[in-house]
Order: sequence, then C-alpha cells, then structure tokens
Amino acid sequence: MAPPLSRRRLLGGAAGVALAGVAATLGVELHDRSAAAASPGPVDAASASPAPVATGSLGFTRQTGPDRTVVSDADGNQLAVLTDGARTALLTGPSRTWTEPRTTTAVVESTAWVRLMPTAWHVGRERTGWFRGWFPTALADRSPDVLGIAFQYGDGAPDIRDAHGLRIAGDAAFGPRIPGQSADSFHSRDERSDFYDYLGIPWNFPDGHRDPEKARYGMVDCSGYLRLVWGYRNGYPMHVSNTRGVGLPRRAYAIAAYAPGVLVIPNTHARPSDLGPLQPGDLVFFSINIGEPNFIDHCGMYLGPDTEGHPRFLSSRSQANGPTMGDKAGAARLDGPGFYATGFRAARRL
Repeated sequence: MAPPLSRRRLLGGAAGVALAGVAATLGVELHDRSAAAASPGPVDAASASPAPVATGSLGFTRQTGPDRTVVSDADGNQLAVLTDGARTALLTGPSRTWTEPRTTTAVVESTAWVRLMPTAWHVGRERTGWFRGWFPTALADRSPDVLGIAFQYGDGAPDIRDAHGLRIAGDAAFGPRIPGQSADSFHSRDERSDFYDYLGIPWNFPDGHRDPEKARYGMVDCSGYLRLVWGYRNGYPMHVSNTRGVGLPRRAYAIAAYAPGVLVIPNTHARPSDLGPLQPGDLVFFSINIGEPNFIDHCGMYLGPDTEGHPRFLSSRSQANGPTMGDKAGAARLDGPGFYATGFRAARRL
C-alpha cells in the first residue's frame, strides 16, 4: 500500500531541487557583548507586578502565561526567565549568530542561552541558598548550552569525541535511504533512528534495553535528535516507551503529550493563533500528515525570531538529511502560510 498523502510528499520536489546546489555550511558566531544587553524571552509587561521584589542586586518579577519568575539586574535588564514546573532556564548571555547557508538565507541573532536546572522551578526558590550559588555560575557559564549543543549536529559540524574516543557530536544524518524512493521525496529516508543509533552504543532505560542498528550509526530522526541533545548530552531523563514517565518518551506525539514540564501552547488540533508564550529552547510540535491532521508526527526546538522577525525552529528532517534551521522542502518558520507553519500545533517547555 502506498504511504498516505502528506504535505511532506506535496512539497517533495521543487523546493529540494532548487536548494540542492547551494554551498553547505552551518555556522555560529559569538559576539562579545554585555550579558545584560538584551531580553531574549517573551516578557509581558502587562502581566508584571508594578514593583519587582529585589534580593541584593537582583530583582524578581512574577509574570503569567505561563507562570514564571523574571530575574533582572539593578538597572532592570532581564537576566533570566524561570518557568514554574519546568527545569529550563532561559539566561541572557553574549549574542550569538546562527546560520545555515546551504538551505536558507535566514540569520538568527540571539542573546538567549538555555540551560537545565537540577529540578523544576517554583516561586520562592530565589530565596534559597541553592539559587544564590547556582544563578551567578549559570549566568557566567560559557560552555556549550542546549542551543550550542544542538548546533553541534548541524550541516558540516565537526566531530567531537569524549575522553574514551566515543563520537558524541558531529554532522548528523536523518536516517537510511529507503529503496525505491526519490531523493526528493519526504519518504526518501527512514525514521526510527534514536540517539543510541547515532552514538553506536547500547542503552539501558528504566523501562527496557535497546541496541543500536549499525545501518543507523550517526543518524537521528526528529525526536531522536531532541533526546540526543536534551537527554544524552544534558542529562534529562528518558525512557523507551511512548507513555508518561520521568522523562522524555521516544516519539514526537508522546513527548508532546507526556513529557515533564509545561505546555506553553496546548494542542487544540489547530494552528495556534498566539506565539507569544514561546521562548528559545521550547520544544515545538507539528501535525504534517494530511491523512492524520490531528496526529503529532514531527518535533523540533524553537530558536527565536530571525533577523527578519520570523519565528524559526531547528529540527532533524528527512530532505535536509539531519538537523536543520533551513528552508529545504519547507521553511523552518512558525509564521506565514508555509508547510511547517500551517502544521504547527503545540509547544512544551521542559
């Protein structure tokens, strides 16, 4: 039986051919700017308390939609956004520029740095000894954050090996070629490549054991990519099933429905009209199969607006053959009439 007709198949030809010959380089540029120079998160002034409560030289303002604490310095510059029920910390740091010339002319310039707190945030943690020790260290940390690690698997990224010689990063592919499928088809490469396939090592989960497939070495599908970045590299818990648990399930639909954290944009089975709650690092979810318009079958990570103001995301995709922020066979944007924009359904903050 032929696969169901999808927007993937409808977009399969012209866009991929048009971009196939563009030079392949993905880059990041780090600019030396003040860590407090800009505010990368969606701070809603209307929901802020009129007078922030200060502790020492820091101010803490409570905001809603979702409930969160915004940390600012003595001059009122935003330093962090910490969301109730989530471990994700959005920190302000030196500006970075993300590009992928092979597949897009888009440029993302951002002061957003994304890191994981050891446990979920709740109001009042700013008054603890843990916060007073953790926050200045995290704010000053210039080692690769979640976004920086995510780009270590992009187009042309160099290999990185750990102390034991294991390749833990480097240009990732999406999946093995499917015989009989055109190279321009959205079905040209097989899904089902998880992080342990990319690494080429077996993995014991709380709910089962998995061995890598040799044919999938160096490959990750969309959800496998998120598990590689957030789970393997950043220590977020994972399990192998697609049910509720302590961490990230395997498939995109299960991560959307059952992963820990906060649904900042709930899935109403329709395209969201308000992207305001999004901040860099949020996981974004899509229904891109016309035959199953209410089924989440793709996921990625929100980067923030590009220099033209378009909200852009990063995900592992078949026709780009791996992680991409580009526009090959569908623009990696959440606005406009494009393929992924019209399929966008939900967002979760881990």
